[in-house]
Amino acid sequence: MKPITKFAVVLVTAPNLKTARMLAKVALKARLIACANLIPKIESHYWWRGKIESGAEVLLVLKTQKSKLAALEKLVLARHPYDTPEFIVLPLSAGNKKYLAWLAQT
Repeated sequence: MKPITKFAVVLVTAPNLKTARMLAKVALKARLIACANLIPKIESHYWWRGKIESGAEVLLVLKTQKSKLAALEKLVLARHPYDTPEFIVLPLSAGNKKYLAWLAQT
């Protein structure tokens, strides 16, 4: 495994597969991510406006370079239907050398 510092994984939830696919597609076309994994049928429980809420969502796992995070966040916030969409950045500390080379080129 190769230690790295220039890549990140971004977590975004969406209300449905249609929205998740749209967000993945526009981010890919804008070259802001190298890959998007869509994980359907997650169940979210959260506080919203003073009440506990729950609902089905789709989790997007986006792989990108840290240098593209600001533009990616701007795109997600502009295209997302939620008032306050999830946009959480997890730094990568290490990974497979060949995969990281692909991520850097993409």
